[in-house]
Amino acid sequence: MNEDLPRVALDLWRADALVLFDWLQDVDLNAVPISHPAQKQALMDLLTRLEETDAAGASHDEIEAAKAEVSRDMGW
Repeated sequence: MNEDLPRVALDLWRADALVLFDWLQDVDLNAVPISHPAQKQALMDLLTRLEETDAAGASHDEIEAAKAEVSRDMGW
């Protein structure tokens, strides 16, 4: 990643971060519908950033609890 490019601060609920980290580790990005290769790269960049957080050390139980929290009261 080019460190000279502008950055955006992103504040995520920890449960969202755990769910996204877990999904990005398992998903086949070649099967995810994209309209531009940059979208796949952006997902990989997100995974890289999440690997630098405590999400990378989350246990299976923490991830399952996060999934339950995120999906609670979805309404759809």
